[in-house]
Amino acid sequence: MSNDIEDTGMIEALLQRLNDFRLPRLLELKERVDRGETMSDSDIEFLEGVLEDAHRAVPLSDRHKELQPLAAKMSALYHEITAKALENEAKNKD
Repeated sequence: MSNDIEDTGMIEALLQRLNDFRLPRLLELKERVDRGETMSDSDIEFLEGVLEDAHRAVPLSDRHKELQPLAAKMSALYHEITAKALENEAKNKD
């Protein structure tokens, strides 16, 4: 029972962080790379933090299958951002 309560608290905290901080910055970053801009060092550090958080949340997602569609969408967004950022970096080196 306490595991369910702990999971619920953790899920609420993760969703609040996603809604208030992570998602707005990810969407802003996606807009910038879609315009052809490159990422700054702080952008890269931010994405590394997002990836670390996602990795730590895997066991929680495994226990709560209803979180998996959201996790998949966030993974896809992360991939879109990094793929476009790599493309932009390659263009700027030429």
